[in-house]
Amino acid sequence: MDVARRFTANLAEQGEERGLIGPLELPRLWSRHILNCVIVAPLLRPGRVGDVGSGAGLPGLVLAIARPEVDFVLIEPMERRVAWLTEQVEELALSNVEIVRARAEDVRLAEPLDQVTARAVSAFRKLIPLTAPLVRDGGELVLMKGASAQAEVDAAAKEMRKFRLRDAEVRVLGENVLDEVTRVITAFVR
Repeated sequence: MDVARRFTANLAEQGEERGLIGPLELPRLWSRHILNCVIVAPLLRPGRVGDVGSGAGLPGLVLAIARPEVDFVLIEPMERRVAWLTEQVEELALSNVEIVRARAEDVRLAEPLDQVTARAVSAFRKLIPLTAPLVRDGGELVLMKGASAQAEVDAAAKEMRKFRLRDAEVRVLGENVLDEVTRVITAFVR
């Protein structure tokens, strides 16, 4: 909890000036962003989890703090965001995080990932070709989405077939716990 508080304080102090979060997000940083991410932690299994478009560290750093037994690969193309992520990993002494500066479609990992997360990156049908190739057969996508998550799944039938996804499901997390629920699309790669 102390590490999560330090990360949140760092993000509140530097996030706006570094272009990581907007000024309207500061008052709701904990409730809307940190808790929105940490509620996903129980869906992760031990192994290697990639986070595509890590940006400010939401959800990648938050999940790495919550799940120290899971290894995270944060994938981010923008240099200034990679600098932020690197600083936070060092300051918070997160030994379970690797940072890769690249666009998701250009990433070449020595070993495929067990799971991949993403938050506020793109529509599900556009995320599939970016995330599914990073995951091993039997691995899982765990993608944070908004209120239109089910419509996004319905619109992605062609991409789901092409990238061999199965059992796509929209999960609603945090009901009666958080001010705003978190919606997650999960799907397995065959």
